[in-house]
Amino acid sequence: MADPARTLLTWSDRGVRGPRPGHHGPRPTSDRGPVHRLVAHWGPTYAGARVLCTASGRSGAEDLAQELRRDLSRADNPRPRVEVVEVEVDDPSDYAQIFASLGPALDGLERRGACDVLLSAGTPQMQTLWVILVQAGLLSARMLQVIPAAFVPVPHPEPVRVVELDIEGFPEIRALREELTRLRAEVVRGRGGGLVGESEAMVRLARRLRRVAQAPVPVLIQGETGTGKELVAHAVHAASERSRGPFVAENCGSFSEGVLASELFGHERGAFTGAVGRRRGLFERAHGGTLFLDEIAETSPRTQVMLLRVLQEGRLRRVGGEGEVRVDVRVLAATHRDLRAMVAEGSFREDLYYRLRGATLELPPLRERGGDLELLVAHFLDELGSGKGRRKRARRWPTAAAWEALRRYGWPGNVRELRAEVVRWSVFGEGPVELGELSPEICGGPLGAHSSGRGLGRGRGEGAPVVRRGATEAIEDALRPLAEQVGALEARVLADAMERLGGNLSATSRALGIDRNTLKRKLTRHGLR
Repeated sequence: MADPARTLLTWSDRGVRGPRPGHHGPRPTSDRGPVHRLVAHWGPTYAGARVLCTASGRSGAEDLAQELRRDLSRADNPRPRVEVVEVEVDDPSDYAQIFASLGPALDGLERRGACDVLLSAGTPQMQTLWVILVQAGLLSARMLQVIPAAFVPVPHPEPVRVVELDIEGFPEIRALREELTRLRAEVVRGRGGGLVGESEAMVRLARRLRRVAQAPVPVLIQGETGTGKELVAHAVHAASERSRGPFVAENCGSFSEGVLASELFGHERGAFTGAVGRRRGLFERAHGGTLFLDEIAETSPRTQVMLLRVLQEGRLRRVGGEGEVRVDVRVLAATHRDLRAMVAEGSFREDLYYRLRGATLELPPLRERGGDLELLVAHFLDELGSGKGRRKRARRWPTAAAWEALRRYGWPGNVRELRAEVVRWSVFGEGPVELGELSPEICGGPLGAHSSGRGLGRGRGEGAPVVRRGATEAIEDALRPLAEQVGALEARVLADAMERLGGNLSATSRALGIDRNTLKRKLTRHGLR
């Protein structure tokens, strides 16, 4: 169904007055042409139309435009805007002439909102150029085809067809789009202080971040888990007047109450068992710079009181100490929880909440970031391929089917989940990333629902996951004890990851999502180091 705000773009289907070509059959008297059949099917729902014609077809185009003004008229739009635009084309079969004339003919069309272009009117050359302009992104329009009446002798359930062409299947097109996306990601990353994205939500965030960075007040960064709160904190610090000072970050949820107090404010010798010497806390180490406190909502009431005092007075007392230490620190705090609700229920101090909320930054979840998905994938692929000691390998770019699944997925883990998915592609498999290589939850079904037979497959379709021959090779066909088979597979995965990442233990542990020491133990156990 057409949108009442859309504009119809079409060549006149009246042609030139004169004898009909010999190869054209007579049009039935009941057939008023593709333009009227479109309007008759979808009703008077267009806000207006632009009719293109040649000089010799001007008269017929004016008649068509007059009829469209009548047919498109409705109560809320009694005088629809229908205009005739004459193009300078002597030969309607000359591609070069038609192409050169379309630029001026389309001038100002983008200001009229959404547009539909009708492929069923005009010469074949005119119709072909519409397709080229739309698919190349030079004309933002939806392509429509009206099924010829001669091919549909009886009423057709849907005589108007929306034409969608998948050109991503061509390797050259895919490679060009991938390179363009990569370059755009580089530009956006450089412009946004490390933030990647050009969606409306990220543009608003970047604009507000630049203003907030210059204000000498605490900042509360809020957003779902995995949205990149620490990256935003780094960007605030880098754009502030404290950028030459230290940036210190800590996760408040990683420590018990007593340990967190010691980490933040330091301690004196003998303050507790094991305190063999004086230790400066994070506030002192961040003096003259920025302190980022992630998961601030996880702090205990006692720690909240101590934080409030430092924010109010700029002084602290080390655990077990008597004297006060003056500090000059800008505090950035982050949480994925609703602090306002926690204040209402009494689990977070109201005065500390207002102290931290000198300025706020709301991070959008990945599902609300429009077309940023491609930019982020390109950024992560660049990031994974630029580390020292890593073996150069071809970038793995998703196929059209894989992209459709990636765009459809809700990404509850946000950017962190997307990065983990991209890391998996980079470590395992070769060539384009097929649909079956995506995680089962992204494919939208259980293991085995979308098998492609490449890399680590998703199964044979009967719900039983299997390991396919691919990047990690297949395990032997003969049945062996499960523990033995799992161990053999783990050894192959570790060996493949180490080879791909040039033997870099830190990079390999990050890619596989395990601790570096755990990786060392596994490598030793399998005789790989």
